[in-house]
Amino acid sequence: MAKKKTISIKKGDQVKVIAGNDKGVEGKVIDVLTEADRVIVEGVNRVKRHTRAGQEGGASTGGIITSEAPIHVSNVMLVVDADGDKTTTRVGYRRDGVTKSRPDGTTYGAHRSVRVATKTGKEI
Repeated sequence: MAKKKTISIKKGDQVKVIAGNDKGVEGKVIDVLTEADRVIVEGVNRVKRHTRAGQEGGASTGGIITSEAPIHVSNVMLVVDADGDKTTTRVGYRRDGVTKSRPDGTTYGAHRSVRVATKTGKEI
């Protein structure tokens, strides 16, 4: 059985492009494609697609559609707010102990994984 891929960047995160044609651009992650190790970032890697007009009911008109294409996750870094200014950082993980309760009222200890900004040490 193959190991499940994990990506530290999540949907909705603010990221900055660190390599490629759009280097330096910041945007919000629209979608994460874990199998391909790629992310789709708002306003980054925009491509034009030429579409043909549809025949059924005239719902689709032909023309040129501009949309975002996926970029590799290694080309983006997470942006966090550190003391009022934005900075890029890598993502680490920390395991916090939590107390959970069962339906019968008894409690037990468990762990919860939390994403942490390595530069600031704060929870994301």
